Parts: sequence; C-alpha cells; structure tokens
Amino acid sequence: MKPRNHLNEKRDQPSGLFITFEGTEGSGKTTQCRRLARVLRAQGYQVLETREPGGTPLAEAIRRLLLSHSKTKSKNEIITPECETSLILAARSQHVAHVIRPALSKGMIVLCDRFFDSTLAYQGYGRHCDITFLKHSHQFATEGLTPHLTFLLDLPTHQGLARRQQARHQNRLDQESLDFHQRVRRGFIALAKQHPQRIQKLDARQPADLLNTLIASMMSRLIQTLPSTCLADATLRPSRTIKRIQTNKGAPQHGVSRSRRASTTN
Repeated sequence: MKPRNHLNEKRDQPSGLFITFEGTEGSGKTTQCRRLARVLRAQGYQVLETREPGGTPLAEAIRRLLLSHSKTKSKNEIITPECETSLILAARSQHVAHVIRPALSKGMIVLCDRFFDSTLAYQGYGRHCDITFLKHSHQFATEGLTPHLTFLLDLPTHQGLARRQQARHQNRLDQESLDFHQRVRRGFIALAKQHPQRIQKLDARQPADLLNTLIASMMSRLIQTLPSTCLADATLRPSRTIKRIQTNKGAPQHGVSRSRRASTTN
C-alpha cells in the first residue's frame, strides 16, 4: 500500500464553521471566545468551545506539561523550543482528529482558543523556529485544516503583561522576557497582514462589550454567506444587527469544562 503524503495532501474542508481566537498574553481572547459562544447559542446554533493546547484528555495532559514551571522534576531540565513545538503539534493532532473535525462534520460552529497562528507567532517568531518547518508540520498533524475566520485580539505588550500579572495563575509563558513577548506580538501582526481575508485584527484596548458586538457582527456576516444547510440546527438565523447579550455566568460550557478553562491564558 502506498503511504500517504501528508505534506501534499489536504482534506476537503468539512461543513460547519471553524473560528479561532488569537492574541498575546492578556489580550482577552478567551473572554471573547466565551462571549461569542453565548451569542451563537442564543441564536440556536450548535457551538463547541475548545482550546489549544488541549481539548482532549491526552492534549490536556500535554498542556499541563507545557505550561508548568520552566524546570521539570529533573534538575535544570529546560523544555527546549524543539520539544515545545513537538508537544504542541502532538496535542493538535489529537485535538483535530478527535474533537474539531468530528464537530465540524456535524455542522457545528467550533470556537477554538488558539490554533496554528499561535504556533507561528510563539514558536516561529518568539522561539526562532523555522517557519517553513512549522507549516509543513502543521500540514502533517492536521491534514491542512484551516480556520474559516480568525479574530486576533491585539494589545500593546506591556499592557497585556500587566493584565497577566493580576491573574491568579501564572504559567511558564508568563515568565518569558519582554523581548520574547514583543517578538510574538510582531509575529501576530505580520500574520494578519499576510492573511487579511481570514485574520480580523481588533484593538483589544477597546471595552469588552464593544469587542463582543464587533465580533458578533462579523460572525453574522459570515454566516449569512453560507448555504442554509451548512450549519446544524440553525433554527434562528442572526439578524443583521446583533444586540449585545449580557454575560450569563450560569451558561453551560461545551468542550473544555469551566473549571479546566479557568487557568487558560487570555
């Protein structure tokens, strides 16, 4: 049997919608991802919230390892950029195969907190890993899955890190240098310029309610371009003007549970 060439093969994009949220530390992307999920569910859509790294039991275990302290239990063993990248791609392969693609095949709207753009920004621009290698590796791990739309929450580096300093939980990436985080931000901005159709760059200094309204409006326009049979159980089509929906703290979460999402980096 002839082996599959993952680097040249790209699966047909499944039905459903794959939406990703990207941004540097403290940008508020996790909050906006949750709020959009509430808006869409209120309109009758089936929505799956998930995150990277993570989304499956194995991928969540990799997440805990990646975001733990800079040293493992073995003295002075630092996670290398190559190891970090390999672990992220391994988690993504599981995540796409067991969570994202199955949900999309059912016509669901998948909202993912971080995806491949974060790999390019953090490991490519931040860690200086080879960009071409990262792209080929992502192709291999996911068979070419690409988001339909990406919301990039952009925030000046010092403001994002100041927000993270106030967070209850600090992770390994929070402890990186200012220069590292500035490279990551420059990476995200460069990606937005390279993919202006897919990546919508938003000023994260704006009030959260305003950002929520802008994001919901963009989603509405995207959904209106789709065939009526594309999304599952779309019993309520969004109106052209989306009203703000107040945060419902009791709303159920799909995908990763609320308790496990509490430590997610914004």
